[in-house]
Amino acid sequence: MSISNTQLKRQLKRLEQDTLRMGALVEQSFRLSNQALFQRDLAAVEAIPYLDKQIDQFYRQIESDCVLLITLQAPASQDSRLIGAFMQLIRDLERIGDYAKDISEIAAQLFPYQNHAILIKILPQIELMFNQAQAMLATSLTALSELDAEVGKRVKELDSTVDDLYEQIYQDLARQRDIQGSVEPFLLIVLAIRHLERMADHATNIGQRVAYIVIGHRP
Repeated sequence: MSISNTQLKRQLKRLEQDTLRMGALVEQSFRLSNQALFQRDLAAVEAIPYLDKQIDQFYRQIESDCVLLITLQAPASQDSRLIGAFMQLIRDLERIGDYAKDISEIAAQLFPYQNHAILIKILPQIELMFNQAQAMLATSLTALSELDAEVGKRVKELDSTVDDLYEQIYQDLARQRDIQGSVEPFLLIVLAIRHLERMADHATNIGQRVAYIVIGHRP
């Protein structure tokens, strides 16, 4: 069953709006994981799984809507490009949401080590990395809401700071000697910064996909 161009544009606009709603939930989950890690907020840890379920529901709904549009409506190449980009973009958002949930679980595991010397030393650096990754996600969603290719391309420029902080923190951990007690906090910190680095990569992908939607090719 074919639909008019006006109806197709309306459905594409709804896809964009649903993706932005999903993005807002991912941003909220990201903020809560920040609170869990740096404020030792147990309520934040407990709230994230509920958000994650909503994020997953949006992911399945948007993906299904995209598949239906492509298979049933045979949209023009430009619209197909837009739909395909949305399908990839929501995968990036879903993965960021998963990593936020993982970090909140790591935060809960770190609660007993709040006075551990390595945490006291390293957490300020991790917070810088966290804030930069959050800024990248916010910038990529701004690019999407405004369909601004230049803002989308700017996200990649921010990624080098996250990569540098990851390397710095990792090397600081690797240089530790005569570790007393459990190595668990060290392992958990390595996992947390790896998740943050991947979150930043997915935010970069979102920015690149927005640029692709607007200009028709990868920047």
